[in-house]
Amino acid sequence: MESIKVALLGFGVVGSGVFNILQDNKEKIESHIQKRIEIKKILVRDIEKARGANAPKEMLTKDINDIVNDPEIDMVVELMGGIGKAYEYMKIAIENKKHIVTANKALIATHGDEIYKLAVENGVQIRYEASVGGGIPIINTLTQSLAANNVDEILGVINGTTNFILTQMDEQGMDFDDAVKLAQDSGFAEADPTSDIEGEDVAFKLSILMSVAFGIKVPPHKIPREGITKISSKDIEFANQLGYKVKLVAAAKKKGDDLEFHVQPSFLPIDHPLASIKNEFNAVFIKGNAVGELLLHGKGAGSTPTGSAVLGDMLEIAKIIGTNYKPGAPLVHNGGDLNLIGEGVSPYYVHLHVEDKPGVLGKITSAFGKHNVSLKSVIQRSRGEKTVPLIFITYDTPRKDLDDAIEEIKNTDAVIRVESILRVES
Repeated sequence: MESIKVALLGFGVVGSGVFNILQDNKEKIESHIQKRIEIKKILVRDIEKARGANAPKEMLTKDINDIVNDPEIDMVVELMGGIGKAYEYMKIAIENKKHIVTANKALIATHGDEIYKLAVENGVQIRYEASVGGGIPIINTLTQSLAANNVDEILGVINGTTNFILTQMDEQGMDFDDAVKLAQDSGFAEADPTSDIEGEDVAFKLSILMSVAFGIKVPPHKIPREGITKISSKDIEFANQLGYKVKLVAAAKKKGDDLEFHVQPSFLPIDHPLASIKNEFNAVFIKGNAVGELLLHGKGAGSTPTGSAVLGDMLEIAKIIGTNYKPGAPLVHNGGDLNLIGEGVSPYYVHLHVEDKPGVLGKITSAFGKHNVSLKSVIQRSRGEKTVPLIFITYDTPRKDLDDAIEEIKNTDAVIRVESILRVES
């Protein structure tokens, strides 16, 4: 049986998962591809460090040259994370004719075009299924199963850390800081969770999804985004009362010749498929012009879910090694006829804290009207307190009009503060 030799760059949580799955499912894998996959080398920073998989010590190396200069190694699996060294090593591996599998969302979102171009020039494959949804097969679904569709909409809950935090705030009544600490203690959040809670991680993933689904390259830093740090337990409570759930949503939608896209905490109707996604689970909701509505749901991170997606890519490449099949990578930009709108128009939830006295509501609604913001509903909670929450749901409005209205409202004497502004998804 032909043997495909592989090197892993990185041997942390995901690398250990790949190693263990490969050992546990060896017979199934060999039966499926009629080839043997063997891990020959693993790049690590510390050879003596304890890990979640027991690899023979002779497999471990601290020198990338032991991998890229080994003619027996067919495939390099990059699981280091980050951009600096990972980008450098990936380019060297490609130039040495190694096929590439990666789970590195930041690298693909930032340098995917360059990596793909280099791969084509060197006649090798690059796959990155695990970069977006962990164990959810979203890239292959878009490029293979839905290849005959024009995708009209993608909505995703694609960050397990923030979804876990929001679930705890919703179901356990926790405040934000306590929910973050629980996520860290449970292994769902990093010691520094900034990239997750500020929406950066999701922007990387949405950039990749838009490239694959719409043929549009939007750098992550140009995607309008907002994290979940301003969401309070009161916002969660009001959402439930109004028939919504709060999720950090990645969205890309065609509206005629326009493409709207953003990463924002949003109100989702309680009956929306994404509203029921809890804790560390991820999901992607897709609308195709032929298939209709489709939901992919699963664990978005972790050793074995992500390892499963990585191995799926490894098997696909292993099957075509030694053949003339050259499918390329699904980073193709041909959607230049779409106008990139960004945030677009939407209904919004606006939570103000105001003094409870006559005339306040009139002044605020007048400011909204002055800036062309139409109001769908108003809720005022008053039990005789001096200050009260005031909740508005708008009709569709451009965010700029809403922001202009909010600036005027902030200067109204009785308005103590603007608690939060959240998008309302239909």
